[in-house]
Amino acid sequence: MPVPLRRWLPGLFLGTALPLTALPLTALAEAPQYGPELQGFEYPYALKHFAFESQGQSLQMGYMDVAAHGKANGRTVVLMHGKNFCGATWDSSIKALSDAGYRVIAPDQIGFCTSSKPAHYQYTFQQLAANTQQLLKALGVQKATLLGHSTGGMLATRYALLYPDQVERLALVNPIGLEDWKALGVPYRTVDLWYQRELKVTAQGIRDYERSTYYGGRWKPEFDRWVDMLAGLSNGPGKTQVAWNSALIYDMIFTQPVYYEFKDLKMPTLLLIGTSDTTAIGKDIAPPPVKARIGRYDELGKQVARLIPQSTLVEFPGLGHAPQMEEPAQFHKALLGWLDNTPPVR
Repeated sequence: MPVPLRRWLPGLFLGTALPLTALPLTALAEAPQYGPELQGFEYPYALKHFAFESQGQSLQMGYMDVAAHGKANGRTVVLMHGKNFCGATWDSSIKALSDAGYRVIAPDQIGFCTSSKPAHYQYTFQQLAANTQQLLKALGVQKATLLGHSTGGMLATRYALLYPDQVERLALVNPIGLEDWKALGVPYRTVDLWYQRELKVTAQGIRDYERSTYYGGRWKPEFDRWVDMLAGLSNGPGKTQVAWNSALIYDMIFTQPVYYEFKDLKMPTLLLIGTSDTTAIGKDIAPPPVKARIGRYDELGKQVARLIPQSTLVEFPGLGHAPQMEEPAQFHKALLGWLDNTPPVR
């Protein structure tokens, strides 16, 4: 696989990319590019595919199904990735959970990563939850603990609301949707505008956005692999279909809040919150007074913990949007400690 020359990938994730003529030819030749279903990118565990019918189409979901390492405890954890993440970005969590005796299933949702990106699809969190439920049924999983990160936290919440009898415990890692941005005054951005924005994605833009929004201005070399993954998918041969599906998904996230239903969750729920996170959909176009008060995870975690009946809040002071990637040992100690001491719903 070619090695990316990262320092020569300019452009803005939330703005206008520089023209290709501004890039040295070596950068254009060496920048990673992956297929529309992330072909060419190596996953940390064996990648499998689940074929099914949805909305009159034949689709497939990529997923990893990792057995317990050592003494199995008979329980399953299902990992739900975020918008700018994939099943692969759960690599350290898969190992930690498997080592602790859990079977771990990490799917890529439709529209993301190694899964189908249909030209026409009505994206709803209910639909993605139903897709995942079909996968789990096919794998013989009747009950599981859900661990959702970012947008995956919204999906895990929706899944738990739809299928409460199939969810033993729910853990949410810096989930977005802890507030309703449209109700707070963030302007609506049409799918067409999202699409034009997504066509301009570059590796340097992704890195700059994530450094400032996710990691409080910090960066670790190991994050570069995930930047290359996302940029290589967004700028590969499936560029337009990736951008179109991404636009539809952003519209789903903005228009389908779960905030008002946190009070209805019936299972033990863990909130794992990096307090320096500032993620909020549409923040870049919000009026200054609105921008100043959204995406405040140091406040949002506490607020939502009060809404969820059986909640436990664990905060990671100074960490950002992805504490499981930023400080894996600290994160997994907290997660496994809660799992060990919180009986699952029977």
